[in-house]
Amino acid sequence: MRGLDADGCRIVAAAILGDANKVRFINTTATNRFTALQSGEVDMLVRNTTWTLGREASLGLEFASINFYDGTGFMVKTASGVTSVRGLDGATVCVQPGSTTELNLTDYFRVHNMRFSPLVIENLEELRAAFINGRCDAFTTDASSLASFRYAQGSNAGLYTVLPEIISKEPLGSVVRNGDFKFFDVVRWAHFAQLTAEELGITSKNIDNFRDSSNSEVPRFMGATGDLGASLGLQPDWAVRIVQQVGNFAEMWDRNITPMGVQRGMNNLWKNGGIQYAPPMR
Repeated sequence: MRGLDADGCRIVAAAILGDANKVRFINTTATNRFTALQSGEVDMLVRNTTWTLGREASLGLEFASINFYDGTGFMVKTASGVTSVRGLDGATVCVQPGSTTELNLTDYFRVHNMRFSPLVIENLEELRAAFINGRCDAFTTDASSLASFRYAQGSNAGLYTVLPEIISKEPLGSVVRNGDFKFFDVVRWAHFAQLTAEELGITSKNIDNFRDSSNSEVPRFMGATGDLGASLGLQPDWAVRIVQQVGNFAEMWDRNITPMGVQRGMNNLWKNGGIQYAPPMR
């Protein structure tokens, strides 16, 4: 299991269990993912899931972190000649049910007085196959997922074009059950630890060189001073284990996202022009 979301589970395992590989991955769909979490089938959900008021307020869930600021995009076949979403009036559009994407699609076309026919398929692989086989004129989902799909086509990637418009805000991240606040804290701060490590210049390759750092933030991060680990119910070196085993946020991004040709953009650290921002670890 590979990807930014999969590694989002691994950092929590590293923090709590000391081993990033102690994760059991359960495949879910856009329709059953929340039920799996609510029922206890999974302990946390990291599945390109958009943080919305309705989901947090009505499903008994809490969004702990945002690992990818994304938005709904569209893909067409390059041969179609379509260069803008406005060129899709009257098109058949492939979309998954039970997703914010389906709602965004409907809203966008209604606001712009455009017509479309949805081809709704729950299984993502079947949906992609329907698009490739010409059953729909366009395929819509999170722009990151479109980029991943296009990248996976290898030498055929040029046959597909991701249109430039992003029509929604899609903050994607990790979700836990409401009321499990100690676990919520760990999941949230595991993400913040990766961002903090990146800010401090700490990576999986150089972390041992920081053990004698004169920067007062570093000993707290490493667990050499203070009791941050104990306050989370974790070992003092919980953040060290995250970085050693999974890397800081930049390393995780470069391993999983950069090869797809996706620019980091707003997912950069705040000091680099992005909006990824970690509260102080103190």
